[in-house]
Amino acid sequence: MERKAKYVVRLGEAERGRLQAMVDQGKGSKTIRARAWILLKADEGEHGPGWPDAKIAEAFEVGVRTVERTRRLLVTEGFEAVLVRKPSPNRQYRKLDGAQEAELVRLACSKPPAGRARWTLQLLADRLVERKVVRSIGREAVRTTLQKTTSSRGSASGG
Repeated sequence: MERKAKYVVRLGEAERGRLQAMVDQGKGSKTIRARAWILLKADEGEHGPGWPDAKIAEAFEVGVRTVERTRRLLVTEGFEAVLVRKPSPNRQYRKLDGAQEAELVRLACSKPPAGRARWTLQLLADRLVERKVVRSIGREAVRTTLQKTTSSRGSASGG
């Protein structure tokens, strides 16, 4: 026997229409479309089928916990929260934008400071901070950025 859903989904006409349009047009990521399907079938409002979680999970090949989490997300955080994926806390975002990257490459291709044979990653990082290109940056971020470019710090031609 299935237990009664703790978070009850009741969609308005506008919300149902928006979810149905997303599903019909196939817009958005697979996760967001799955959430839309789940909510449409979980709707216990006037026009909703009010399926139980186990039936929804089986129909859309997701876990029962996924259905429960989607219900909870709608009730606790609102309709818009269901339609947006939260950014992953583990994802590594770029440290430098295009202009900052160009400044790094320009600096790496220039003559090294007096008393140095060539630029080190730490020297480049320190110089970017000195010139206020960035607030702070580590040598690993400098290394990965330069690795993506065709510049070579050790090359005599600088390019």
